Amino acid sequence: MEKSRSVLILCGDYMEDYEVMVPFQALQAFGVSVHTVCPGKKAGDSCPTAVHDFCGHQTYSESRGHNFTLNATFDEVDLSKYDGLVIPGGRAPEYLALTPSVVELVKDFSGSGKPIASICHGQLILAAADMVNGRKCTAYATVGPALTAAGAKWVEPVTPDVCVVDGSLITAATYEGHPVFIQLFVKALGGQITGANKRILFLCGDYMEDYEVKVPFQSLQALGCQVDAVCPEKNAGDRCPTAIHDFEGDQTYSEKPGHTFAVTTNFDGLVSSSYDALVIPGGRAPEYLALNEHVLNIVIDFMNSEKPVASICHGQQILAAAGVLKGRKCTAYPAVKLNVVLGGGTWLEPDPIHRCFTDGNLVTGAAWPGHPEFVSQLMALLGIQVSF
Repeated sequence: MEKSRSVLILCGDYMEDYEVMVPFQALQAFGVSVHTVCPGKKAGDSCPTAVHDFCGHQTYSESRGHNFTLNATFDEVDLSKYDGLVIPGGRAPEYLALTPSVVELVKDFSGSGKPIASICHGQLILAAADMVNGRKCTAYATVGPALTAAGAKWVEPVTPDVCVVDGSLITAATYEGHPVFIQLFVKALGGQITGANKRILFLCGDYMEDYEVKVPFQSLQALGCQVDAVCPEKNAGDRCPTAIHDFEGDQTYSEKPGHTFAVTTNFDGLVSSSYDALVIPGGRAPEYLALNEHVLNIVIDFMNSEKPVASICHGQQILAAAGVLKGRKCTAYPAVKLNVVLGGGTWLEPDPIHRCFTDGNLVTGAAWPGHPEFVSQLMALLGIQVSF
C-alpha cells in the first residue's frame, strides 16, 4: 500500500518568493502533504516575500513579492510527523539563523536522518545548526564564506542551477536549480516518477502572472519533462517581465512587478506539433496574446489534435478568442467569466478559488492558489505518476 509523505517548510518574512511557493505547490501536486510554519506566527498568518532577480547588476535586485499564507503553527510542530524539511532562501534565513527555536528544530530534524533540502541563503540556518561541518554543500555564492567557516566542503555554484547531495542533505544555489532540487528531494522521500518523457510548451507573454508561469514550468521540469517557453517576437534567451497578482483585501487583485522569465525557444519557426501538451499562464499577457493569429492557431491545433491543454486564470481569454470553448466546460478567474460565456463555454464556478476542472483534454484553473490541482490534473492527462 502506498504511503503518503508529509513535509515541513520553514518560512520567514522576506523569504524568496519562488523559493517557497515552487516547492510548496509542486510537492502538493505530486501528492505530498506540505505544512508551512514561521516562528512567532500561526496558521492563517502571512509572511511577506521578496523577489530576487538578476538584472545585470553586480548583485541581485529585490522588490516586494506575494504574501505567503502559512497553513500550520510553529509552536505546535511535531517533527515526528514529517518525512522531510525544506528551507527556502531570501533574506529570512539571516534572522532565522539567530532564532534559537529554529536552530533547535533544524538540529533535531537533522538527528533523525530524514532528508533536508535547503536553497540559496537557507544554508545560513544549516551553518547555525552545525549541520554542514565536513559535508559537501553549495549555496548562493555570497554564503560561501560562512559555510566554509562552519567547516563545509564548499562547492562553488559555477552556474545558478547547481545542486549538491551529501547523504540526506540536498543544497542548491538559486531557484534556477529548482527542477533538480525538487526531483532530488522527491527521490530522497522515496518517490518514483513514471511517464514523464513528455514535451510541453508554454505560451508566454509580457506581464503574465509570475507564479502562473514559474510554478507549473519548474514543477513539470522536476518530473523530468522537457519544457519549453515561447513568446511572440522573442527568441531563446529573451526575457518577459512578469506581474505579481495578489489578494490583499481590495475588490480585485493588486499588481506588483515580478521576476523576469527567460523564454527557451524561438517563436518563429516553432513546430508546435512536436509537443505533447500546451500550458497557458494567466496575468495580463493573455489580453494581447488573444489578438495574435499565430498564438490562436497554436491553440486551435492543440485542441483539434486532442492533446492536453492547461490554461489558468486570464489564460482562458486566449481560449475564448480561439473559438475552442464551444460546448466545453471550464473555469477561469471570475472576471473572465464574460469571455468564457461569450466564447460558448459552460461556466464552472471556481468555489473555492483553488478549484480546477478537467473536461476531455482541457484543464482549467481560476488562479495560482489552484496550482496543485492544476498540475496534478495535467499530469493525469499526460499519464505521469509520482508514487511513494
